[in-house]
Amino acid sequence: MKRLKSALRFFAALAFLPACWGLSRVFIDSIAYAAEKGDGFSAETLSLVGGIAAFVVTWAVLSRPVRAYVLAHELTHAMWGALFGAKASNLQVGEKGGSVKLTKSNMLITLAPYFFPFYTFLVIIAALVTYAFLRPLPWLPLWMFAIGFTWSFHVLFTLETLSGKQPDITLYGRMFSWTFIYMANIAVVLLFLCCTTNLGFSDLAAFSVKRVLSAYSTTFGYVYDGINYVIERFR
Repeated sequence: MKRLKSALRFFAALAFLPACWGLSRVFIDSIAYAAEKGDGFSAETLSLVGGIAAFVVTWAVLSRPVRAYVLAHELTHAMWGALFGAKASNLQVGEKGGSVKLTKSNMLITLAPYFFPFYTFLVIIAALVTYAFLRPLPWLPLWMFAIGFTWSFHVLFTLETLSGKQPDITLYGRMFSWTFIYMANIAVVLLFLCCTTNLGFSDLAAFSVKRVLSAYSTTFGYVYDGINYVIERFR
């Protein structure tokens, strides 16, 4: 049964690859659309990019805040566990790793820290609470800088973690976990673009259907041509 599950996850990961490519093209389309509609060089967008760049510099020059990442990682497990009715206990955080005990688990709970930017989520919640009392939202460029900084934190630590041996990843197979995490991260970014630019959900849906269907159509075309080629060679 274990081998069967591993094989199914491997083939599922292969099936996800065209979707990964399609969603990557959706991301490019969405950025181009937002820029064309006037969101390309706004103070908010530049602040977002500045926040991303600021953490990249922090990552390269200063000591890395490993404990902060480990804390976010374990709290994300706990939070997503709570969404599925699990109870969390015995949270431990250290420089070399951490852990949290949950009464139940599933794929989303296990992989959540790799696609859910915990600190970015906290910044957005803080912004929404501020917006409830102060309208329009003050210091918007500062909020966007914080979002960019924390999202960059999430991406760089996630890439570093995925490059090593991580039990969360091996549990569901590296290839399946990587493809799922990639798609989930792009989905989170696309939803963020919908909330912060002129990109509407209908535009996003149209881009997604077009690009993902095109990716699968192209892939199936290559597979069909390859099968025909092999058949012709061995007739």
